[in-house]
Parts: sequence; structure tokens; C-alpha cells
Amino acid sequence: MHRPVTLFTGQWADLPLEEMAAKAASFGYDGLELACWGDHFDVKRALAEDDYCQGRHDLLAAHGLTCWSISNHLVGQAVCDRIDQRHHQILPDHVWGHGDAEGVRERAAEEMKNTARAAARLGVRVVNGFTGSSIWPDWYFFPPTSPQQVKQGFDDFANRWGPILDVFSEVGVRFALEVHPAEIAYDIYSTETALEAVGHHEAFCFNFDPSHLLWQGVDPVKFIDVFGDRIVHAHMKDVTVNHDGMAGVLGSHLPFGDHRRGWDFRSVGRGDVDFDGIIRALNRVGYDGPLSVEWEDPHMHREHGAQESCDYVRSISFRTTGAAFDDAFSKE
Repeated sequence: MHRPVTLFTGQWADLPLEEMAAKAASFGYDGLELACWGDHFDVKRALAEDDYCQGRHDLLAAHGLTCWSISNHLVGQAVCDRIDQRHHQILPDHVWGHGDAEGVRERAAEEMKNTARAAARLGVRVVNGFTGSSIWPDWYFFPPTSPQQVKQGFDDFANRWGPILDVFSEVGVRFALEVHPAEIAYDIYSTETALEAVGHHEAFCFNFDPSHLLWQGVDPVKFIDVFGDRIVHAHMKDVTVNHDGMAGVLGSHLPFGDHRRGWDFRSVGRGDVDFDGIIRALNRVGYDGPLSVEWEDPHMHREHGAQESCDYVRSISFRTTGAAFDDAFSKE
């Protein structure tokens, strides 16, 4: 079971793809998970220009790299969210428009449909991303949030994403939600509810990322065991948890990198994620897709981190076997 080691370019979108590809190759990666922002992958150009997608492949191939997936987290976030000025910072102008909330959500939905079509033209079968959520701000039930209000939030998700997922199915691409706080699904129970809301749609799958589960207290291995048949992509991302009796899991309104936080992201292998258990679980469910490094560490230079993360992921990934270690003693 050979799994390629790739690098998600979302945290590198300030660099031209040509420069990013050269760096990733020098770090030892097999390919890139292309972000749909910066100049790394342009959905509109992919649909409008006949040679655009081949040009992306040619650019990567010149550096010995391949692409197995693209990601459009930023636009996906706006499909279900309660829109405010924060979204203006992350959305392309043609999606933001004049900032009218329902217009933003509708334009974001159309952009996600086009992302599926663009992925198909590129020849990849997975689009990673976010869904947004109209009820995430209501996660703490005070003032009291009724079961009906929660159901309305999941219904809103199903109504907005159902037509998007239908387009994904039509073009043979799967949408992989990165289960994550601020999304419709952020732990095991909310993920089960989201699946039920869309009728277990064949195109609704998951981009497994252990870092966002661990700091909440959710066991990443149990997530794999429950949803293994829906995991079509995997992020290798680490986090450290600092429950020192002063900071809680909610972040204390402190920025990433502040040593007082109750948790923070770390370069892969330097945090509290049990990657050995995760690799064993991924082997158990038969996952053979990319192990994609999403590198975030507020105290480390990203180039150092990207290279050491590549080396680390290669060192902990291993093939499963159909034989028992003591088969040599069998007389049959």
C-alpha cells in the first residue's frame, strides 16, 4: 500500500505555483494538493481555457510532482455561514460581490459546483473543503437553542449542499469535508447527523484531519473506524494540547502562537497526535490515497517545517500485511 506524500499549498498561496513546486520537490514531496486561491488553481480559468489544466500538470511534472486533489475551503465556508465582513477577507471578488449575505451564499454554491467541474477537467477525483454552518455560532445552548433550531441548521446544510453534491456526482468527483469546528460537522456525532441530513449522498465524503479532532477531545482513530468508507483524503497535521488548569479548549480569545493557549498547531511529529495509531487505522480501512501535509506551526520557519514533515510522514507510513508475524511457526 504505497501512499504518496503531498503538501497542501493553502499556507503557501503567497508564492507563485512555479516557485512553490520547486520548493516542494526539493523538500522531497511526491505532489501537491492545490489550493483554489493564490495562483495555484483557478477554477474560472480551468473551465474557460482549454490548455489551463494541462498547463498545471506540465508545471508540476517539470518538478517531478503529481496532483491527486484540489481544495476550495474558503469558498465552501460561505455556502452555509452567517456572512459577515470576515468572509470578505477570504472570498474572491466575484463570489463576495456587494457582500449581500444571501447573494454571497448563492454565488459560493455556484462556485463549488464549478470547482467540481474544474476538478474533473484537471483529472482529479477529490475536492477538499469546508461547508460552513448556519448553526455553529449556537453550539453553546444559551440562550436556549431548541432541537428544532438545530434541525433547521442541518436542513439548511442539506438544501444548500444537496444540489452541489449532485453536480459532484454528475462529473465523477467527491467532495471531502474537512471535519472541523465552524463546519456543519466537527466531531463524530455531528458528522453522523450531517451524513443523515444529505441522505448519505455518495459524493459527500471526508478529508480526515486529526488535529481538529484531538484538541476537542475526539479520538482521531475512532473517527477513522466509524467513517473509514467515506475517507477519501487525509491531512497530516499535528496539534499540542496544553491543559494547564488555566486555559480551556476554547482558545481564550488568544491568537495562535500565544503560549498561554490551551492548544496550538505544531509541525508534524512535534505535537500530541498519535500518528502510528492513525496509520494503522488507515491501513485497517484500506485507505491508499495521499498523506497530505498541512503544515502550520506558529513558531517554526515553514520551509524547515515542510521538509521535516515530509521526512517524518515517510518514516511513519508503512504497508499492511496479510500474514501473521508468527506464520513461520505454522505447520499447516
